[in-house]
Amino acid sequence: MPVLTLDTLIDQVYMIGPTYARRLKKLNIFTANDLLHHYPSRHNDLSHITTINQVKPDEICTIQGKIVSCQNIYTKLGKKIQKAVIQDSTGSIEAIWFNQTFIAQTLKPNLTVNLSGKVGWFNRRLTLTSPDYELIKDKQPVHTARLVPVYPETAGVSSKWLRSRIIFLLDKLKLQLNQDWLPENIKQKNNLINLSPALNQIHFPDNQVNLNKAHHRLEFDEMLLLQLEALIRKATWQKKTLSHKFTINQSKVLQLISSLPFKLTSAQNKCIKQILADLESDKPMNRLLQGDVGSGKTVVAAIAIYLSHLNGYKSILMAPTTILANQHFATLKTVFANTSIKLKLITSSTKKATTANADILVGTHALLFRKLKAKNIGLIIIDEQHRFGVKQRSKLISTSKTTPHLLSMTATPIPRTIALTAYADLDLSLLDQMPQGRKKVKTWVVPPSKRLSAYHWIENQLKKHKSQAFVVCPLIEPSDKETMKDIKSVTQEFDNLTQIFNQLKLDLLHGRLTNKQKNSIIANFQAKKTHILVSTPVIEVGIDIPNATIMVIEDAQRFGLAQLHQLRGRVGRGDKSSYCLLFSDNTNPDILKRLNYLANTSSGIKLAEIDLKLRGPGDIYGLKQHGFLDLKLASFSNIKLLSQTSQASQDILKNIPSPLKKILNQRKIHQVSPN
Repeated sequence: MPVLTLDTLIDQVYMIGPTYARRLKKLNIFTANDLLHHYPSRHNDLSHITTINQVKPDEICTIQGKIVSCQNIYTKLGKKIQKAVIQDSTGSIEAIWFNQTFIAQTLKPNLTVNLSGKVGWFNRRLTLTSPDYELIKDKQPVHTARLVPVYPETAGVSSKWLRSRIIFLLDKLKLQLNQDWLPENIKQKNNLINLSPALNQIHFPDNQVNLNKAHHRLEFDEMLLLQLEALIRKATWQKKTLSHKFTINQSKVLQLISSLPFKLTSAQNKCIKQILADLESDKPMNRLLQGDVGSGKTVVAAIAIYLSHLNGYKSILMAPTTILANQHFATLKTVFANTSIKLKLITSSTKKATTANADILVGTHALLFRKLKAKNIGLIIIDEQHRFGVKQRSKLISTSKTTPHLLSMTATPIPRTIALTAYADLDLSLLDQMPQGRKKVKTWVVPPSKRLSAYHWIENQLKKHKSQAFVVCPLIEPSDKETMKDIKSVTQEFDNLTQIFNQLKLDLLHGRLTNKQKNSIIANFQAKKTHILVSTPVIEVGIDIPNATIMVIEDAQRFGLAQLHQLRGRVGRGDKSSYCLLFSDNTNPDILKRLNYLANTSSGIKLAEIDLKLRGPGDIYGLKQHGFLDLKLASFSNIKLLSQTSQASQDILKNIPSPLKKILNQRKIHQVSPN
């Protein structure tokens, strides 16, 4: 075996091997250090040892005693039961297990053992049923008679197995863990314990006080590293210099704005001024444009693209889905209809045509895999940028031989605390107004008892106003990609709704269709050939159907408020009154209260703040977007922690110690893979 270090690959760790390594990868555990930072989700308090004469039915307890006997018993039906008798100074009790024949070879008579489990009745006797057991040796107990850690698990990896491996690593790597990477002055200033005791106490705490101290140190580490990375990205970007400083032709910019068939909001004008000021600077822009669905981000981006064109430079706009790329392409064609600007759409289905003559390239990930002949790129725009990996963004930026300006856009409402922390390297522009004419979408939570009447109302609305509706079904599998199980679910719902709305034309859209099929379905919906479009959340961004006035969301409790708000933004884009119906069969008062926040709130930012408090950042963004947060213990709602780590990150940035540089480099390698 190789020398064990924190960087040792998990399959090289003693008593793990390739089979367990494959399982652990599902928990994002790849090295010994990853396993040490796989924190418990809770601790069961089994620290109080109860004498046998004090045990009571239905209670969970820990007893300590000597084994009188342990044997395998075979029932008439062939089942294998392991029965042990344990005795202490106050009496004896039986313990039973099922189909674990090895236990009879382990629990030998006269050995002292701890048993922790639930007391129940078996053959009319008080009995411990399937308790955790641990032979008492010189070492402190791990699985019983203490605060026992319970971990996030996966198939074939139990908390008991994880405890045995983690305590082994804590012992073997204690010298390395003593080499703390956090500067001493930062620890003293923020009342933090050292890393080694923190890791020991987060897994196997002596008491609740020590567990709290460990939690504080490790959540501090998480938030500090996140803020430090953002500051380093900002410092690195600011060192870059432009070989092309844009000049602003104000009259032509104003001429383009006046040619638009609508009036810009004051928020759009404010953001345009901020962006133009960046483009006029001799430093490359690195700005995040945030705004609700339909707030007019693409038009703001178009003004920046136009300025790039006026200065003789090309622009690239990359979006995460074909639907969204097509939508941006259509919007830009409209904005630049009266100019000589040439646009080119690049998706996975686009034939390998030349891009040399294009002034603007709009596309998906496919842009990364084309040998773009577009030189002198002055501006790169990345929409929903958190859906791209670090390496993907870097590859796109590297297509330009000079340092381009970078504008990121997102319709995902980002709470201020997250924006200032995870996106500290970006300047923030906020579109907090909707264009004139956009009507507020009336939102209702529909209980099961009113489902049929809701269907009847929907049909009447569509016929009366000659409008259209979306029906969105959630993903069943916790994955970025739609699985066959998801498709089966939405297909079943489509079949069900086809029977209910038998006088209307329905169509089905999901992520497993080809781009050609998706485009055909959307084109039919846009042409009003379809009344109802049943879909998975693939329509979350990028579809603009002004005639769609009703959004139905099935199992609404499965979505975060921010995502529900984005889905709601698919309607209310025309001049007709629009509605969002949240269907949920869940009667939990807390869930219904959360859904009613959506019914009473129209601001995406406010809803994201509510979701942050109620559910945490992972649920706000969904699994596919959670990677960039990388938080296990810390919370963005902990304002005191944010303040402490913000100050500490600025202090450390002046002189980053070598051990910390190594940590940051390793994290950077992890983040290179796509989110």
